[in-house]
Amino acid sequence: MAKLNKPAILVVDMLNDFVYGALTCDRGKAIVPATARLLDAAREAGVPVIFCNDAHLRGIDRELTIWGDHAIAGTPGAEVIPELKLSDKDYVVPKRRYSGFFQTGLDILLKELGVKTVVMTGLHAHMCVRHTSADAFSLGYDVVVAKEATDSFTEEDYISGLAYLKTCYGADAYSNEELVAMF
Repeated sequence: MAKLNKPAILVVDMLNDFVYGALTCDRGKAIVPATARLLDAAREAGVPVIFCNDAHLRGIDRELTIWGDHAIAGTPGAEVIPELKLSDKDYVVPKRRYSGFFQTGLDILLKELGVKTVVMTGLHAHMCVRHTSADAFSLGYDVVVAKEATDSFTEEDYISGLAYLKTCYGADAYSNEELVAMF
């Protein structure tokens, strides 16, 4: 199996409000153990771990008109779930839209780290993971998906999200075991 070209793990919206709070996703709860194992393996291999987190401004951000208040900046709902053990060596990029790239410092961070491949994890394959992947592809990054560490509200949304990522961005989905072997 070929090695990934200078990878980083992008963890999208694995926050208290998405897993346990305002936008609870039972399928999100189910991927927590696999996500934690993947992040631990990445850290051990020296692969950067970058959290792309909703950090909305109450009463201002457009997404709130669709989804209601969630992941409001500075609240516990906008914090990374404790099971993922946010490390002082990890990076956190707050976002106010679906994409982790839209008007954030994610692209410059990845460039400064020398990253060429983003490994997508988190919620939701058909929304925030999809939009972040779109921008990653447009900016020249290779995109792969950690299939055990990514999900959506429904099986249908998950499957359609992965199919879209494969069709539009050539994003192959791999198991944790396969990804760790490619670090």
